[in-house]
Amino acid sequence: MHHDTYELTLPNGDVLRTRISRPPSKKHTYGSSMWAHILRDQLVVTAEEFWACVAEGELPDRGPDDSAPAEAIPVDVVRLLVDRVGLSAKQMQGMSPAEAIERLNRFWTTGR
Repeated sequence: MHHDTYELTLPNGDVLRTRISRPPSKKHTYGSSMWAHILRDQLVVTAEEFWACVAEGELPDRGPDDSAPAEAIPVDVVRLLVDRVGLSAKQMQGMSPAEAIERLNRFWTTGR
């Protein structure tokens, strides 16, 4: 018998996995120890967080999303701006990717 497996990749890269180990039906229920194991070890939530999510759509706190923002300057461009152009992190702060590339192009065409 195949189990239904569900996965959730968290912002920090951890993957939560849970599976339904027998066909879900009204005849079968999980015991309290199995339910506690699922919440604690597979879903990594408290019962209160689980039911708030089910009833109100309130997502549990999974920590900060450490992925790069959509408007991040590519790391290679940052390195060139620092190493070749001589800009500091403070000077690049607030630059969009397009502005950073334009600054790099200006350096390559004018030397400044």
